[in-house]
Amino acid sequence: MASVNKAIILGNLGQDPELKYTPSGTAVCTLSVATTDVRNDPNGGRQERTEWHRVVVWSKQAENCAKYLSKGRSVYVEGRIQTRSWEDQSGQKRYSTEVVAQTVQFIGGGASSRNNEYSSQPSGGYQQQNKSNFTPPPADPSPADHSFGGPDTASLDDIPF
Repeated sequence: MASVNKAIILGNLGQDPELKYTPSGTAVCTLSVATTDVRNDPNGGRQERTEWHRVVVWSKQAENCAKYLSKGRSVYVEGRIQTRSWEDQSGQKRYSTEVVAQTVQFIGGGASSRNNEYSSQPSGGYQQQNKSNFTPPPADPSPADHSFGGPDTASLDDIPF
């Protein structure tokens, strides 16, 4: 039997991206993305529920996210869900569930790019979605394989946080 592990998130960044490097020099960026579900309660009142998602982005795509995204920006993410475990300083087992991004699209933005959408593909390149005067950065000349969330030389265990 085949299985599918795919997450799609369209939300807003709750804080600026955090870029770090593994000991082997691979870039890894974490994003905190909020999605909000709005419903009407039985009394006709509006109910909002915000869910926070931790997103991990690798390599050149991680560097592009850190460079071009900031708190409040809208972002579209496709990836896979992964849960990691570790022991904290007191020896207690801890867990973290996150989305390992395979595709990140930058939506909207500040005044200089208000009507722009750029899709950061795993190769680090961009595809312009709307017309604008902004010239996207050049594609990464040496794309890494991100089909499983990161280059072969790094793993989530290498993340220094």
